[in-house]
Amino acid sequence: MQRIGVIGVGEIGRAIVEGLRSGGGASPQVFLSPRGARVAAKLSERFEGVRVCADNQEVVDRSEVVIVAVRRQDHREALAGLTVDDDRTVVTLMAGVAIDDLRRTLATGAPIVRAIPLPAVRERRSVTVTCPSHPVVDALFDQLGGALPVADEDAFNVFSALTGTLTTHYAYLATLTAWATGHGVAPDAAERYVRGLFRNVGRSLNDESRSLGQLAADHETPGGNNERIRTTWFGPANAAALEEALDGLLSDLE
Repeated sequence: MQRIGVIGVGEIGRAIVEGLRSGGGASPQVFLSPRGARVAAKLSERFEGVRVCADNQEVVDRSEVVIVAVRRQDHREALAGLTVDDDRTVVTLMAGVAIDDLRRTLATGAPIVRAIPLPAVRERRSVTVTCPSHPVVDALFDQLGGALPVADEDAFNVFSALTGTLTTHYAYLATLTAWATGHGVAPDAAERYVRGLFRNVGRSLNDESRSLGQLAADHETPGGNNERIRTTWFGPANAAALEEALDGLLSDLE
């Protein structure tokens, strides 16, 4: 795979380009759409072998693999009129747009693969869910931290819903920081401590010999502080509310 095109150069499109071009060794040529012109121009200036095309059709024509990273509400407008030959491979990053729907929009027989890359692909440490498994696409994301192929779009949508919890995690940390500040701790000290606390928790996730449930148990003492917060705040009602929110998101994605 020598030529990759990206239509829609937002945060994830940029992260993919940075991951592909920052790993050392041979890197594919990358062709960017003018959509997201400011970001695309900066990437072209920063990396050799990255160029901005005149339009989306030129991206398709120059690429072996075409990554579609536009917002789902914009995809029909962004992709209207494109000719995608059957020898291309299309990777769609759009949540809630099924393969059959995109195939009708593009009117192509080319393979279409859905994927959920996260911003950590720029450091080549994001596990990317793909559907269906495709050797070229899985090899691409293996370079960026690992591919996790799933069997069908029903399973893929479950993973997509899980991804929707990311900013809630950040908001949770911001709430902890604000609580500490409200009790007289200096804001910079509170944020530094919360960041360090959960950065270390994140590292423990690298220990795959222990399940998530076991990690939770290993980090709390019976009757201790952690058990108290888990059982009083994140009790059955809170867990059920989270599951209900995820079920609603999953229904929309389907």
